[in-house]
Amino acid sequence: MNRTEIRSEEIRTVGIIGAMAPEMEAIKAMVHQPKITEISGIQFVQGIIHGVGVVAATCGIGKIHAAICAQTMILEFHPDLIINVGVAGSLTPDLNIGDIAIADRVVQHDMDASPIGFPQGFLPGLDEVYLPCNSEVVRRMENCAEKLGYHYRTGVIATGDVFMTDSGRKKHVADTFNAISCEMEGGSIGQVCCVNGTDFCILRAISDNGDEDAHRDYTMSLEMAADRATQVMDRFLAGLPAWRSL
Repeated sequence: MNRTEIRSEEIRTVGIIGAMAPEMEAIKAMVHQPKITEISGIQFVQGIIHGVGVVAATCGIGKIHAAICAQTMILEFHPDLIINVGVAGSLTPDLNIGDIAIADRVVQHDMDASPIGFPQGFLPGLDEVYLPCNSEVVRRMENCAEKLGYHYRTGVIATGDVFMTDSGRKKHVADTFNAISCEMEGGSIGQVCCVNGTDFCILRAISDNGDEDAHRDYTMSLEMAADRATQVMDRFLAGLPAWRSL
Protein backbone atom coordinates (compact mmCIF):
# COMPACT_ATOMS: atom_id res chain seq x y z
CA MET A 1 0.00 0.00 0.00
CA ASN A 2 1.58 3.24 -1.16
CA ARG A 3 0.78 6.32 0.90
CA THR A 4 2.88 9.42 1.53
CA GLU A 5 2.93 10.16 5.27
CA ILE A 6 2.09 13.62 6.43
CA ARG A 7 4.76 15.40 8.50
CA SER A 8 3.99 17.01 11.83
CA GLU A 9 4.46 20.54 10.50
CA GLU A 10 1.73 19.82 7.94
CA ILE A 11 -0.87 18.81 10.54
CA ARG A 12 -3.52 21.51 10.85
CA THR A 13 -6.37 19.45 12.30
CA VAL A 14 -6.20 16.29 14.42
CA GLY A 15 -9.20 14.03 14.72
CA ILE A 16 -9.51 12.21 18.05
CA ILE A 17 -11.84 9.23 18.42
CA GLY A 18 -12.58 7.21 21.55
CA ALA A 19 -15.22 4.56 22.09
CA MET A 20 -16.56 5.55 25.51
CA ALA A 21 -17.18 8.65 27.59
CA PRO A 22 -14.46 7.81 30.19
CA GLU A 23 -11.93 7.74 27.34
CA MET A 24 -13.02 11.09 25.88
CA GLU A 25 -14.52 13.33 28.58
CA ALA A 26 -11.20 14.81 29.69
CA ILE A 27 -10.06 15.38 26.10
CA LYS A 28 -13.29 17.13 25.15
CA ALA A 29 -12.98 19.28 28.29
CA MET A 30 -9.60 20.54 27.02
CA VAL A 31 -11.10 21.96 23.82
CA HIS A 32 -11.11 25.76 23.65
CA GLN A 33 -13.75 27.58 21.61
CA PRO A 34 -15.78 24.37 21.22
CA LYS A 35 -18.30 24.02 18.43
CA ILE A 36 -20.55 20.96 18.61
CA THR A 37 -22.04 19.33 15.54
CA GLU A 38 -24.22 16.21 15.81
CA ILE A 39 -24.29 13.79 12.88
CA SER A 40 -25.79 10.29 12.96
CA GLY A 41 -26.15 10.54 16.73
CA ILE A 42 -22.44 11.32 17.24
CA GLN A 43 -21.34 14.66 18.72
CA PHE A 44 -18.26 16.10 17.04
CA VAL A 45 -16.51 18.76 19.13
CA GLN A 46 -14.36 21.18 17.12
CA GLY A 47 -11.94 23.62 18.68
CA ILE A 48 -8.36 24.19 19.77
CA ILE A 49 -6.05 22.29 22.13
CA HIS A 50 -2.55 23.72 22.64
CA GLY A 51 -2.99 25.84 19.53
CA VAL A 52 -3.79 22.80 17.38
CA GLY A 53 -7.11 22.42 15.62
CA VAL A 54 -8.96 19.31 16.80
CA VAL A 55 -12.23 17.52 16.22
CA ALA A 56 -13.08 14.99 18.93
CA ALA A 57 -15.82 12.37 19.06
CA THR A 58 -17.07 9.48 21.18
CA CYS A 59 -17.95 6.83 18.61
CA GLY A 60 -19.44 4.00 20.66
CA ILE A 61 -18.09 0.49 21.19
CA GLY A 62 -17.17 -1.77 18.31
CA LYS A 63 -15.94 -1.75 14.73
CA ILE A 64 -19.10 -0.50 13.01
CA HIS A 65 -19.58 2.46 15.34
CA ALA A 66 -15.91 3.33 14.95
CA ALA A 67 -16.05 3.12 11.15
CA ILE A 68 -19.18 5.30 10.94
CA CYS A 69 -17.52 7.91 13.14
CA ALA A 70 -14.21 7.89 11.26
CA GLN A 71 -15.84 8.14 7.83
CA THR A 72 -18.11 10.96 8.95
CA MET A 73 -15.21 12.80 10.56
CA ILE A 74 -13.14 12.59 7.40
CA LEU A 75 -15.94 13.70 5.05
CA GLU A 76 -17.27 16.50 7.25
CA PHE A 77 -14.17 17.85 9.03
CA HIS A 78 -11.20 16.76 6.87
CA PRO A 79 -8.62 16.03 9.60
CA ASP A 80 -5.01 15.58 8.48
CA LEU A 81 -4.56 12.85 11.09
CA ILE A 82 -6.89 10.68 13.17
CA ILE A 83 -5.83 9.24 16.51
CA ASN A 84 -7.85 6.54 18.22
CA VAL A 85 -7.33 6.84 21.96
CA GLY A 86 -8.55 4.74 24.86
CA VAL A 87 -7.96 1.53 26.80
CA ALA A 88 -7.13 -2.00 25.69
CA GLY A 89 -6.27 -5.50 26.83
CA SER A 90 -2.70 -6.75 26.93
CA LEU A 91 -1.60 -9.68 24.80
CA THR A 92 1.97 -9.78 26.07
CA PRO A 93 3.76 -10.09 29.43
CA ASP A 94 5.64 -6.92 28.43
CA LEU A 95 2.51 -4.83 28.96
CA ASN A 96 0.82 -4.67 32.35
CA ILE A 97 -2.19 -2.73 33.57
CA GLY A 98 -1.44 0.99 33.31
CA ASP A 99 1.20 0.61 30.60
CA ILE A 100 0.91 2.21 27.17
CA ALA A 101 0.43 0.38 23.86
CA ILE A 102 1.19 2.27 20.64
CA ALA A 103 0.35 0.73 17.28
CA ASP A 104 2.79 0.76 14.42
CA ARG A 105 0.30 -1.42 12.53
CA VAL A 106 -3.28 -2.56 13.07
CA VAL A 107 -5.03 -5.80 12.17
CA GLN A 108 -8.61 -7.05 12.46
CA HIS A 109 -8.26 -10.42 14.16
CA ASP A 110 -11.90 -11.38 13.60
CA MET A 111 -11.69 -10.91 9.83
CA ASP A 112 -11.30 -14.48 8.61
CA ALA A 113 -11.80 -15.58 5.02
CA SER A 114 -9.21 -18.35 5.36
CA PRO A 115 -11.68 -21.10 4.26
CA ILE A 116 -11.58 -19.57 0.75
CA GLY A 117 -7.82 -19.13 0.66
CA PHE A 118 -7.08 -15.76 2.25
CA PRO A 119 -4.80 -15.25 5.27
CA GLN A 120 -6.52 -14.50 8.56
CA GLY A 121 -7.03 -10.76 8.89
CA PHE A 122 -6.88 -10.15 5.11
CA LEU A 123 -8.94 -7.13 4.02
CA PRO A 124 -10.25 -7.56 0.47
CA GLY A 125 -10.12 -4.31 -1.46
CA LEU A 126 -7.12 -3.04 0.44
CA ASP A 127 -5.57 -6.51 -0.06
CA GLU A 128 -3.60 -6.22 3.16
CA VAL A 129 -3.57 -7.88 6.57
CA TYR A 130 -1.70 -5.15 8.44
CA LEU A 131 -2.37 -1.43 8.01
CA PRO A 132 0.51 0.90 8.95
CA CYS A 133 0.26 3.89 11.25
CA ASN A 134 2.05 7.16 10.56
CA SER A 135 5.64 6.48 11.61
CA GLU A 136 6.43 10.02 12.77
CA VAL A 137 3.30 10.11 14.92
CA VAL A 138 4.29 6.75 16.41
CA ARG A 139 7.75 8.11 17.24
CA ARG A 140 6.25 11.20 18.87
CA MET A 141 3.82 9.08 20.91
CA GLU A 142 6.70 6.95 22.13
CA ASN A 143 8.56 10.08 23.18
CA CYS A 144 5.50 11.41 25.03
CA ALA A 145 5.00 8.16 26.95
CA GLU A 146 8.68 8.06 27.86
CA LYS A 147 8.72 11.68 29.04
CA LEU A 148 5.71 10.96 31.25
CA GLY A 149 7.55 8.00 32.78
CA TYR A 150 5.13 5.37 31.49
CA HIS A 151 6.28 1.95 30.37
CA TYR A 152 5.23 1.42 26.75
CA ARG A 153 5.51 -1.00 23.88
CA THR A 154 5.02 -0.40 20.17
CA GLY A 155 3.72 -3.08 17.84
CA VAL A 156 0.63 -4.62 16.28
CA ILE A 157 -2.69 -3.76 17.93
CA ALA A 158 -5.42 -6.27 17.07
CA THR A 159 -9.07 -5.26 16.72
CA GLY A 160 -12.18 -7.41 16.90
CA ASP A 161 -15.79 -7.23 17.98
CA VAL A 162 -15.10 -9.18 21.16
CA PHE A 163 -14.09 -8.21 24.68
CA MET A 164 -11.20 -10.62 25.22
CA THR A 165 -11.72 -12.83 28.29
CA ASP A 166 -10.29 -16.14 27.11
CA SER A 167 -6.64 -17.10 27.52
CA GLY A 168 -6.78 -19.52 24.60
CA ARG A 169 -8.18 -16.96 22.20
CA LYS A 170 -5.74 -14.38 23.54
CA LYS A 171 -2.81 -16.67 22.74
CA HIS A 172 -4.17 -17.37 19.27
CA VAL A 173 -4.46 -13.67 18.42
CA ALA A 174 -1.06 -12.86 19.91
CA ASP A 175 0.66 -15.72 18.09
CA THR A 176 -1.14 -15.38 14.76
CA PHE A 177 -0.61 -11.65 14.38
CA ASN A 178 2.38 -11.02 16.67
CA ALA A 179 0.07 -8.57 18.45
CA ILE A 180 0.80 -6.75 21.70
CA SER A 181 -2.70 -5.55 22.54
CA CYS A 182 -6.36 -6.07 21.68
CA GLU A 183 -9.33 -3.72 21.50
CA MET A 184 -12.53 -3.14 19.51
CA GLU A 185 -12.17 -0.05 17.29
CA GLY A 186 -8.66 0.78 16.06
CA GLY A 187 -8.44 -1.61 13.12
CA SER A 188 -11.69 -0.40 11.57
CA ILE A 189 -10.65 3.24 12.04
CA GLY A 190 -7.38 2.34 10.35
CA GLN A 191 -9.25 0.73 7.45
CA VAL A 192 -11.42 3.81 6.93
CA CYS A 193 -8.37 6.06 7.10
CA CYS A 194 -6.46 3.98 4.55
CA VAL A 195 -9.41 3.97 2.14
CA ASN A 196 -9.54 7.77 2.39
CA GLY A 197 -5.78 8.42 2.37
CA THR A 198 -5.82 9.84 5.92
CA ASP A 199 -2.95 9.18 8.32
CA PHE A 200 -3.76 7.55 11.65
CA CYS A 201 -2.34 6.20 14.89
CA ILE A 202 -3.73 4.09 17.74
CA LEU A 203 -2.87 4.98 21.36
CA ARG A 204 -4.09 2.74 24.17
CA ALA A 205 -3.47 2.30 27.89
CA ILE A 206 -3.77 -1.20 29.29
CA SER A 207 -6.87 -1.82 31.44
CA ASP A 208 -6.74 -5.63 31.65
CA ASN A 209 -4.85 -8.70 30.50
CA GLY A 210 -7.39 -10.12 28.06
CA ASP A 211 -7.84 -13.23 30.20
CA GLU A 212 -10.52 -14.73 32.44
CA ASP A 213 -10.06 -11.90 34.96
CA ALA A 214 -10.33 -9.17 32.32
CA HIS A 215 -13.87 -8.09 33.18
CA ARG A 216 -12.91 -7.46 36.81
CA ASP A 217 -9.57 -5.80 36.02
CA TYR A 218 -11.21 -3.60 33.39
CA THR A 219 -13.84 -2.34 35.82
CA MET A 220 -11.22 -1.51 38.43
CA SER A 221 -8.67 0.02 36.02
CA LEU A 222 -10.74 1.84 33.40
CA GLU A 223 -10.55 5.30 34.95
CA MET A 224 -6.81 5.10 35.65
CA ALA A 225 -5.95 3.71 32.22
CA ALA A 226 -8.12 6.25 30.40
CA ASP A 227 -6.41 9.05 32.33
CA ARG A 228 -2.96 7.82 31.28
CA ALA A 229 -3.96 7.64 27.63
CA THR A 230 -5.34 11.18 27.92
CA GLN A 231 -2.08 12.42 29.40
CA VAL A 232 -0.07 11.00 26.49
CA MET A 233 -2.56 12.47 24.00
CA ASP A 234 -2.35 15.88 25.70
CA ARG A 235 1.45 15.87 25.61
CA PHE A 236 1.41 14.84 21.94
CA LEU A 237 -0.81 17.78 21.00
CA ALA A 238 1.31 20.16 23.07
CA GLY A 239 4.35 19.13 21.02
CA LEU A 240 2.81 19.86 17.61
CA PRO A 241 3.32 23.16 15.80
CA ALA A 242 0.44 25.50 16.57
CA TRP A 243 -2.10 26.09 13.81
CA ARG A 244 -5.19 28.23 14.41
CA SER A 245 -6.98 27.39 11.21
CA LEU A 246 -10.40 26.11 12.20
